Amino acid sequence: MRRTWLAVAACLALVLASAGAAGAAVTGTAAERLPAGDRPPGFWWGTDSRPVTVPGGAPYRMPHLGGAYGGYIGMAGNWAYWLGCQGGFIASSRVNAAQAHTNYVTYHRGVGVGAYWFMGGPGVDPGYNGTAAEASAWGARQAARALSDIANGPFDYKVVWMDVELPGVAPAHDNGWSSVYISPCRGVVRTRGVPVALDHADVNGFAVYIAAHSPYKAGVYSSAGVWTQIFGTGRAASIPDTYEWTYEPETASLADAPSGWCLRSGGCAQFFGGVTRSSRYALMWQWSGGGGVSNGVGDFDQIDGARLG
Repeated sequence: MRRTWLAVAACLALVLASAGAAGAAVTGTAAERLPAGDRPPGFWWGTDSRPVTVPGGAPYRMPHLGGAYGGYIGMAGNWAYWLGCQGGFIASSRVNAAQAHTNYVTYHRGVGVGAYWFMGGPGVDPGYNGTAAEASAWGARQAARALSDIANGPFDYKVVWMDVELPGVAPAHDNGWSSVYISPCRGVVRTRGVPVALDHADVNGFAVYIAAHSPYKAGVYSSAGVWTQIFGTGRAASIPDTYEWTYEPETASLADAPSGWCLRSGGCAQFFGGVTRSSRYALMWQWSGGGGVSNGVGDFDQIDGARLG
């Protein structure tokens, strides 16, 4: 996910048309050097967001890595698209979602289809008034919209992910986590600085709504660095009992695919907010394809399918 969102919105159509060609640009011997499937047992390779070309027919195999296509996590929606801001867009692939769903339902492979919501912080709340109660209500309103969007397609992996990251969607390039805007879509800052307690209330409001109005779990996609930048290091940053999906470290090399939570070269997934790799709340790792470390194919994930429960 993590990338320059303005660029993604402009080039998404191009990615749809050229995914197959881009995949061919990756070294053709990568799959030969990698194991036939993910490991250890319970782990699955999958993809998220932008489309990738999954080779062959069902049961579907993970592109360039071999083994089962273990899951797909698409964007259910984002705050800017929902509010009609110019930078809003949806990053999702119906084709990849259908392939992951088929593998899960028909062949009992992987975790199927999941979804994430690109979160807006308190500063892009149209009703912002500086109170924790309003920040929590803003998070709950986003959760309600996310559940409505998820209802439009298959949903197998029962975690509703909050995408909490920097930079943001134009015109609010911090997604409202650190600045309050005079209106969500104008990009004009009213006040710099958002109390971390309000940021936490926003996330907590989303999670509480999901728990109260659905059978699903709430989780957070972020990185250790971004999480600290937004929430600090104190009480507001602590989420030791919340499911997590991290994206650090990342590699451009698909031949460096991980075993468990560590790359073949040795770098290991870094979770945040009090969650470690040994925690049952550590569920996913986007280890290649996001931000400035593109692998030329797409966003590749490691998923621990045995921990969710």
